[in-house]
Amino acid sequence: MADISRIRNIGISAHIDSGKTTLSERVLFYTGRIHAIHEVKGKDERGATMDSMELEKERGITIQSAATQCTWDGYTINIIDTPGHVDFTIEVERALRVLDGAVLILCGVAGVQSQSMTVDRQMRRYKVPRLAVINKLDRSGANPHRVSQQLCEKLGHNAVMMQLPIGLEAEFAGVIDLITMKAVYFEGDKGEHLVEKEIPDELREEAETAREKMLDEVSMFSVELMEAILEDRVTEEQIHEAVRSGTLSMELTPVYLVSAYKNKGVQKLLDAVGRYLPGPSERQNTALDLSNDEAVITIDTDPHKPLVALAFKLEDGRYGQLTYVRVYQGLLKKGMNIENSRTGKRHKVGRLIRMHADSMEDIGESTAGDIVALFGIDCASGDTFTDGTIAVSMSSMHIPDPVISLAVKPVDTKAQDGMSKALGRFVREDPTFRSKVDPESGETVISGMGELHLEVYVERMKREYGCEVETGAPQVAYREAISQRAEFDHVHKKQTGGAGQFGAVVGYVEPIADGETEFEFVNEVRGGNVPTEFITSVEKGFLSCMGKGRLIGFPVQGFRVVLTDGKSHSVDSSDNAFQAAARGAFRKVYGPAKPIVLEPVMKLEVESPEEFQGTVLKTVMQRRGNVVGTTEEEGNFCRVEAEVPLSEMFGYATDLRSVTQGKAEFTMEFSRYLPAPSEVQEQLKERYKSRVPGSDDA
Repeated sequence: MADISRIRNIGISAHIDSGKTTLSERVLFYTGRIHAIHEVKGKDERGATMDSMELEKERGITIQSAATQCTWDGYTINIIDTPGHVDFTIEVERALRVLDGAVLILCGVAGVQSQSMTVDRQMRRYKVPRLAVINKLDRSGANPHRVSQQLCEKLGHNAVMMQLPIGLEAEFAGVIDLITMKAVYFEGDKGEHLVEKEIPDELREEAETAREKMLDEVSMFSVELMEAILEDRVTEEQIHEAVRSGTLSMELTPVYLVSAYKNKGVQKLLDAVGRYLPGPSERQNTALDLSNDEAVITIDTDPHKPLVALAFKLEDGRYGQLTYVRVYQGLLKKGMNIENSRTGKRHKVGRLIRMHADSMEDIGESTAGDIVALFGIDCASGDTFTDGTIAVSMSSMHIPDPVISLAVKPVDTKAQDGMSKALGRFVREDPTFRSKVDPESGETVISGMGELHLEVYVERMKREYGCEVETGAPQVAYREAISQRAEFDHVHKKQTGGAGQFGAVVGYVEPIADGETEFEFVNEVRGGNVPTEFITSVEKGFLSCMGKGRLIGFPVQGFRVVLTDGKSHSVDSSDNAFQAAARGAFRKVYGPAKPIVLEPVMKLEVESPEEFQGTVLKTVMQRRGNVVGTTEEEGNFCRVEAEVPLSEMFGYATDLRSVTQGKAEFTMEFSRYLPAPSEVQEQLKERYKSRVPGSDDA
């Protein structure tokens, strides 16, 4: 079992296509975890180790975060390689929730990109210290100094370069270590042999200037180093301690230079992970004490205290549900009983395993600070497990709301069964993926973080469950309402031998102005013309018509019925007769009351960099939006608030990303119903008429 102080739980995060998976592959190779390097997109028909899903190999992107463990220089490193695409943001959220440190990768050519900003914001949310890595220095146009400057300007980091490049682009040969003041070259077929040499003469002056600048920044975090600089007796150990101190306080971001594809610089980065990123006991973790009104308590990374573990990710594997857990306190052993704090259910730990991408290794126990996986435990993402002696719950993670929806329909009855199984599994695994059956249209509607997100799930239904589905835009939940007062006088009479049916109702309908009330019934009958026991029958009859209007077949709201008079028969009047009379009156009066279509209007909030404010406003106006206001936020961001009809919002996520280079985010929630424009109403009426013959007789 590893010494807790020498465990490192790190995540590798970045904008899409910055080289996260390629870097992970090199890390696994140099730490001896794999014996051959494979590339992303399966150029060698294999695909990278951490991209184990067939879809990932085909598309050359990471979809699910993958976990593995390796050792380097006496440190046990648990690595989670996360997706870069904004659609899979929950994978990054849940990885950062349980990690102690992170490696933020930036492309040496593109620099700080849109998703770099999102990932950085997520790291700040969970207070995760990080190292920055500038990758792809072998590419044409690579400029690490410019990227380091962007880290400071765009992300607000105190970025300090710990290395200088020896050559760039095709000439990139190695790095100058500003702490040891040596030139480091990576030789051998796979860059596995580190060779230290003297700094080339032409680079010495630049290296000395860069070292001076680095020491100046780093000395702010160590009085001892500051004194040593003044007395000219600086040791490597003093620099390491100062850099570690600045990194842990998140006031310093050390910057490293690599070309993962060309196998250069990775080993020096691994040294920095062990040296500068925190161990589990150096992060403060809190939980809610369920036995004391959810008071916040501190969790100690102590293997001798009661068990506290968090299930942060679920997967349906070949042998049942696989639950990834981070052990925060105590020991987790095979065969022990654990309790789910949310449900109170007890489970026996049958299999405890260590993950290596999609392969597994059985282990007997795991200590505080470790990340492992359990088999056969039925739980939800975010559940806390204890040994039953304490009642605590780890605070949950931030789960963004879905922004896009699709209607899905199985092509045949065989696919129906597979689709319901697949949706059940996906909803359990991914908190940002939702599925529901629309009660009005009967459609199954799936919602997620973007079109790619939903596309991947539709593809997985096909591959993993063999069910073909058709997709389409979901039906918007329109409403109908009346726009003016209209009177009714209707007699329902039926004689079929024996007791007949008789009921007469008189009164009027009118719109309710408040926009809140769906239906109101007012009894103003005097003199007992309608017996008291049949008043509720009239109300029931009108109410039964509210579920489906006669204009476009949607529910009616804002409808008040005032019953003023009527007639009854001593024998033939009954509950059914007066309900039928009310339904007949509704059919007659609905047309004269001039019905209109109401559409759902959403409250939209868009957060984007200030430079795109005009562009964002334009996207809102193009969608019949009404801008409510704009406010300036911290860090050169602005927030635009608007009201936009839901029917205009399909595809908005994709459009907004394309016009803001992926830097804007939006949230949307239902606001109210408002009358739809006349041309929209006409289109909806025509569509309903063509679908339901005879619907225009209202």
